Amino acid sequence: MGEAWDAVAWSELEHNHGSAEDVPDLLRRCAAPDPDDADEAAFDLFDHLFHQGGWICPAASAALPFVVRLAASPHVPARDTLMELVARLVSESRLVEEGFLDPAWPAAWERALPKVLDLLRDRRPRIRRAAAEVVRECADPGEAVLEPLLRCWEAETDPVTRLDLLLALGAAAHREPVGEHGGRVLALLDGLLDAPDPQSRLAAVHALAPGDPDLPTRKLEQVLTALRDSSVGMWRHTTLECGARGLQLLTAGLLTPPSTAYALGLLADHPDEEQRVGGLAHAAEVLGEWRSPVPDLLPAIAARLDDPTPEVRYRSVELLACLGTAAAPYADRIAALLDDHAVRGTRVGQTVGEAALWALARLNDPRCTPRLVDSLHAERSGFSRAFDHYPASPHTAVLPALPEVLARLPEHVDALLPAVRELLLSSSDQQKRASFCETLDVWGAASAPALPEVLDLLADGDEWAVRAAASAVAATGTAARDAAEALLARAFDDDLGGTHAAWAHWRVTGDPDPALRALASAVARDHPHPALRLLAELGPLASGFADSCVSLAVSGAPPSDWTRVEAAHALWRITGDPERALPVLLGAVGELPRGRYLPVHLTAVRYLARMGPAARPAADLLRCLPDIDRRLRYFGAWRGFIEDEEIRAAVRDLRAAVHGGGPSG
Repeated sequence: MGEAWDAVAWSELEHNHGSAEDVPDLLRRCAAPDPDDADEAAFDLFDHLFHQGGWICPAASAALPFVVRLAASPHVPARDTLMELVARLVSESRLVEEGFLDPAWPAAWERALPKVLDLLRDRRPRIRRAAAEVVRECADPGEAVLEPLLRCWEAETDPVTRLDLLLALGAAAHREPVGEHGGRVLALLDGLLDAPDPQSRLAAVHALAPGDPDLPTRKLEQVLTALRDSSVGMWRHTTLECGARGLQLLTAGLLTPPSTAYALGLLADHPDEEQRVGGLAHAAEVLGEWRSPVPDLLPAIAARLDDPTPEVRYRSVELLACLGTAAAPYADRIAALLDDHAVRGTRVGQTVGEAALWALARLNDPRCTPRLVDSLHAERSGFSRAFDHYPASPHTAVLPALPEVLARLPEHVDALLPAVRELLLSSSDQQKRASFCETLDVWGAASAPALPEVLDLLADGDEWAVRAAASAVAATGTAARDAAEALLARAFDDDLGGTHAAWAHWRVTGDPDPALRALASAVARDHPHPALRLLAELGPLASGFADSCVSLAVSGAPPSDWTRVEAAHALWRITGDPERALPVLLGAVGELPRGRYLPVHLTAVRYLARMGPAARPAADLLRCLPDIDRRLRYFGAWRGFIEDEEIRAAVRDLRAAVHGGGPSG
């Protein structure tokens, strides 16, 4: 074999890390007797030929025959990794666009397929499963692979391998042309729907679902029985490598969402804590995406508040926090968990009590305030250290940062402000102090007693800290007139901190000149939208910027939805004429009626509401929003739920403003 791979001009080929001249040595090491070195070489080969996918490189096509031959040798220590590499490459070759598929790959795979089919009869069950996975993932029609798959199914005695074979049979039976064995395979799978083994029944549902999408719903009782049976652990040893929770997620993908019945089935009581955690995790996925299942799932979620397992209690109360006011009927039970100090087994180590505290804050329940004060003084906290943003899926059961929690409690400023002031005074962490200044900004004039601590940060902070401190000062209005000199001292910093300081100086003194000078340079920067937001506040005082706003609203510089929205709003505030601003803002929210949400949409809708009756076209465009069941969110975790609440509230305010009621907030 060594002579064969030495004959390839590897230096002329490319892999994910450059020249493929190192591939022969990696192949040779994979075949070496030292298992540790062979494993290391196999992982390096995997990284070079596949890495993170996205293309099939020339080196992968050239290496494929050697990788398959090595995987077929019982004396090669790294066979499992090599087979996984083949499966990944085969799967990726179906997904990539033609321009990212090496032209030599199809012929290389055609030559390799018979050898992979031979591995379905390997002595080791793991290799047989891996071969079944490759056949499941390939694009070859059923007529090319069903006969050997059937022979192996008939001879196979290992129950785990039989599950992988069923999945491979199902996939191949739906790849036309299926040939003479297609009908026989479908009949076999159909018969297994009534098999005594629950996991065989579940595998048959997965195998048949591509051709019968309604089957999982019709067989939902059997599906749930299998997923909640103790034998579900078998799937950990298949090539899917998933336990109960992973299989719950895969099976959910077979059902038309939102499947409330499926979610309720997973939430039903079960002696296995993994099952109970999985039920809540799936409920969070469903509720993070859809609004309508809330009434049906809420009682089952709340039923887990008394669970004996801390992770289950934590996930239950964290999900109730996400649901906000819908969880109000359970406020007393949530409050009872404030003293639950059980810690999650995660890196952050949130406690159940901290999740309960967040849930009460979401309900604006005054019982949260004493514990929030304690949290501000605590040395450790399960609350996030930063304003973290997570992808929409999967749901991440985390807590927000404390400044974000406090910002949502303006009605409790009197109880919370002394502790915030103490933290601003005692902390040496500039980022933390700036984060709490953002809270003070939201609290507005009520935060005026904290001005001495804010001005300390203004004096010695970096750009972000000055920006946050200046905004907090501005929020207190003329009560901060004595801060004018301190603001002016930072107003000439050539960054956004300086721009905010100059703007805040105008807010507290009424003198626009420093702000206008600072904004003139800020609006000319590459990303002018933060400066445009400040410019809008000056209204007609910024009349000299009208032409710049017109230009930025039309094209952006560089093109950016944020720039266009902020420029259009500034233009309207400066001129009072919605004629040129309204079309820009309408264009910015055009995707909302189709259920696609971006953070800029919330800002645009709020600006439209300020225009009042002139924004009627926007109200008409968004009139369908209340009927959209899918959550309007961009981020995941708790933030996605709040995004949905806020954009819907903004649309309600828009409609009220158009019809003469004015925005509510």
